[in-house]
Amino acid sequence: MTFLTIGHRGVMGVEPENTLRSFVRAERSGMDVLALDLRLSKDGALVVLHDADVDRTTDGSGAVADLTLAELRGLDAGDGQQVPLLEEVLDAVRAPLRVQVHELSAVRPFAELLLRRDLTGRVEVASFVDEVLVEAAGLVPGLRTVLYVNQGTADAGAAIGRAVAAGAETIALNIQHLTPHTVEAAHEAGLRVTGWTVNSLERLRLARALELDGVLTDFPEIRSTGRFTA
Repeated sequence: MTFLTIGHRGVMGVEPENTLRSFVRAERSGMDVLALDLRLSKDGALVVLHDADVDRTTDGSGAVADLTLAELRGLDAGDGQQVPLLEEVLDAVRAPLRVQVHELSAVRPFAELLLRRDLTGRVEVASFVDEVLVEAAGLVPGLRTVLYVNQGTADAGAAIGRAVAAGAETIALNIQHLTPHTVEAAHEAGLRVTGWTVNSLERLRLARALELDGVLTDFPEIRSTGRFTA
C-alpha cells in the first residue's frame, strides 16, 4: 500500500503556512498530498487559514469571520504573501488536497465548489468535527473524508468508533499517542491511518514501524528521507 507524505499547510516549516508559495514549494518537493485549512470570510469567501483569527499568521488582528475578503487580502500572511482563496490553491497546484474544514457553516459553499469543479477525485475533506464530515459526504456523493482526533492512548478506541460512525475513510491521529494496537484496530475497522506531525527522521521511522498509511510533515526533506524502508 502507498505511504503518503502530506505537506502540512504546504511546507510550513520553511514557508509561510497556508500560502500559495508554501503549496507550490510542497508540490515541487514531491509531496503526495497537500493539507490546508478552510474558513469563511465575513462575506462568504472560502479562504485558506488555520486559526479562527488572523493574529498569529498575518500582520492583522481580528476574527476571520469578522473580516471581508478585501480586508483579508490586504493583510501580509508572511513574506509578502496574501491569504489565498481555495480556488487559487486549486489553480496553483495539481496535487491532491486534504481540506480541513473547521466550521459547519463552510460545508455547503465548499461542497458547491467541489460539485461545480468536479473535484471529488482530487479533494478529500478533513475535520475534527464529525458533523462536518457527515454533512459534506451527504452533499457530495463519493467524497472521501478524514476524521482528525487529538487522542490520548486511553481513548483511541473511542476515536476509531467516531471515525467509523462518521463514515470516514481515514483517521488522522497525533503520532505522539499512537501505539501498534491503535493502528491495528483502525486497520481492522477498515480505516487508513495518518499521523501528525512528523518532522524528524526518528518520528518517520516510528511512523514506518507503526505501519501508518501516511504522515503530515512541515518540512520538504521528509519526502526524500521517507523513501527508505524501516
